[in-house]
Amino acid sequence: MTTRNRLTSAGVIGTSAALLLGLMSGSAASAPVPDNPVPYGKGYMGVGYLHNSKDFKPDTRQLDTTPDANIKANPVGIDVSSWQGGINWSSVRGAGIEFAWMKATEGLTYKDPTFSANYYNAYHAGVIRGAYHYARPDVSGGAAQADFFASNGGAWSRDNLTLPGVLDIEGTCYGYSQTAMRQWVLDFYNRYKARTGRDVVIYTSPSWWNTCTGGWTGMYSRSPLWVAHWTSAGSPSMPSGFPFWTVWQYTSTGSVSGVSGNVDRDRFSGDRSRLLALANNTP
Repeated sequence: MTTRNRLTSAGVIGTSAALLLGLMSGSAASAPVPDNPVPYGKGYMGVGYLHNSKDFKPDTRQLDTTPDANIKANPVGIDVSSWQGGINWSSVRGAGIEFAWMKATEGLTYKDPTFSANYYNAYHAGVIRGAYHYARPDVSGGAAQADFFASNGGAWSRDNLTLPGVLDIEGTCYGYSQTAMRQWVLDFYNRYKARTGRDVVIYTSPSWWNTCTGGWTGMYSRSPLWVAHWTSAGSPSMPSGFPFWTVWQYTSTGSVSGVSGNVDRDRFSGDRSRLLALANNTP
């Protein structure tokens, strides 16, 4: 299924039964009412910007581009979820993809059904891979979701092929104030680090971060930034509060051997030695 077909107008209908169950948990009792959530379990990297587009062109106009020559030598990657279906990871690696993050969890109960196969097969194909969590602040507090993530794919080991987990936070502010959203992110970060020993990577866009956290500077010294900016420019726009990016998602309409249909394409900011340093938590 392609990016533009991932989510239909059903994405703005009422709250699902699963979400209601999540709200009934103790940690979610005081969560704000969401202002336009993606249906529970349907989140993936970039979906928030299709519904709440501030940084991006409409999906039909997204560019399948590659960055300028100054970073073309840097490692290339993809990010995937169940929307991509089955993936031939040997073909992906043969196409030059060096790293990948794949959806593991969402909210407090959802587990991506393709995660285990993706995580295992990418590893054995030699792709440096990691897991990501689609944040649902409308379902529970950040710490509870970090626990769920760490217990269901977000753990880490130093083996040359495992990247730290990613907090995918995007789309809507879920009715939170900027102060409350900052605390949600920090709670997730603190619990994830306590569970894994790693700093969680933050995936977001300039507009989301600036709008929902007020351009908060509190995470730049803690978390590597994965910036989402689909553009043909030589570099992405940056959210206020982060001086540099570590990973750049530059298109949602990429094409890679081994993956059917469109797939998000990413660039790492350093060379392969720095990618391995991120994977292995070494200087």
